[in-house]
Amino acid sequence: MTTETTFEQFGLPPEILQGIHDAGFSNPSPIQELAIPVVMEGRDLIAQARTGTGKTAAFGLPAMGRLLAAGFKPSKAAGVKILVMTPTRELAMQVGDELFKLGRHGGMRTVAVYGGQSSLRQVELINLGSPIVVATPGRLIDLLESGRLKKFEPSIVVLDEADEMLDTGFLEDIEKIFAMLPAERQTLMFSATMPPAIRNLAAEILRDPEFIDITTEERIPKDIEQSFYVVEESERQDALIRLIDTEEPERAIVFCRTKIEVDQLQTALAACNYNVKALHGDMDQSMRQEIIRRFRAGDTRFLVATDVAARGLGVVGVTHVFNYHMPFHREAYIHRIGRTGRAGQKGTAMTLVTPSEYVKLKRIQDAVKAHFLPREIPRVSAVQKKLDQELVAAIDNQEATGEAVELLAQLETTMDVSQIACRLIALLQSSRKARGPQKIGFDEERLKRLVERKPRPFNRGFKPKSGNFRGPKRGGPKPKRRSRP
Repeated sequence: MTTETTFEQFGLPPEILQGIHDAGFSNPSPIQELAIPVVMEGRDLIAQARTGTGKTAAFGLPAMGRLLAAGFKPSKAAGVKILVMTPTRELAMQVGDELFKLGRHGGMRTVAVYGGQSSLRQVELINLGSPIVVATPGRLIDLLESGRLKKFEPSIVVLDEADEMLDTGFLEDIEKIFAMLPAERQTLMFSATMPPAIRNLAAEILRDPEFIDITTEERIPKDIEQSFYVVEESERQDALIRLIDTEEPERAIVFCRTKIEVDQLQTALAACNYNVKALHGDMDQSMRQEIIRRFRAGDTRFLVATDVAARGLGVVGVTHVFNYHMPFHREAYIHRIGRTGRAGQKGTAMTLVTPSEYVKLKRIQDAVKAHFLPREIPRVSAVQKKLDQELVAAIDNQEATGEAVELLAQLETTMDVSQIACRLIALLQSSRKARGPQKIGFDEERLKRLVERKPRPFNRGFKPKSGNFRGPKRGGPKPKRRSRP
């Protein structure tokens, strides 16, 4: 008989254990169970794990725990000791919030550093004494090269979503950053996939790393039709509304990346008279449960949600899933579209992408071994034609009532039958008007050119520019692997 692993077994200090208790964690997830001991030992690490497995806690708990266990006291003089790099500002904010909640009893304040916000304020917060910085590479380079950061000597450096960072063109930025970091450091790399470029990068910046892989092969149900639509960023909302008007789903989930986006989109859809509710992590548990209950019962037709809020949401009868934004990686995509096509029913998954996001979509398509159909957003004239056809069918199926016969006789005293019919049809049409601009997104010809375009070479190699890089070169000793017992 095996006993469950507990967080107390890892030797984490009391302040961190209190943060774990406050977060409601009971037992470590598989990635946490394997990664925490490695990090606590001071080893470099490469970890491959899908989304939703608790990766932030897997590196955050032991990183903060190591510092506090060694007697570290956060202060202005102590400076930055933990650096986490993420590919997007949304992820930087999310990781920063979670690390602060887990480490607040130990004074482990965090600062999220990303573009679009005041760099002066970010520098001020860091220099006031925040031991943890969570940053996107571009903004971090700006701050490091400006020389405004004081006591910036992280002893633990984390690359989170490493494959996503390389996909978004951050390889050169990462090279520059590591050239400015202390040579003596512990480096942790977390990635959903391990393409050659990631392995090459790991060989340059990690030293004798442990390798952990808890990914499992996940498959998409065959009864889900997957398609994508290429739009400009400014067209995203109009595109979603057009697709909803065209498809008329019985019940659908719209996935967004952030809580703010969820609230904004829910408001926009409600203004279009859709029966819609929002679902995200800022809501209390009782409210989330009530929203899910109403959606499951069919009282709510549309749910706009974040990945975290919808995790584990199993509702039979979801006919459509809309990806308002591309998910960060393949596991998030698989989780999202798995909300439809359940219990042997057919499902439809539609994804909106900008031209620059197409390479991410192609990568997810290759990873999940599926075929995504490139499609054109229907034009407003096509939607109107469909609505008119439905109106004709509804009139054809409508039985004449006695009250209607009486009303017709009354109207005939002032108009002939053809005038009455035309005016009634116009009245009905006025409530069934197609919305939005005539044309949205790429047409068939532009889609074809995008799909057939040859991708640029991805792996340019990685040439360190400073002696600060350490570790074996490519072709050196392979990392040790650690698998879950």
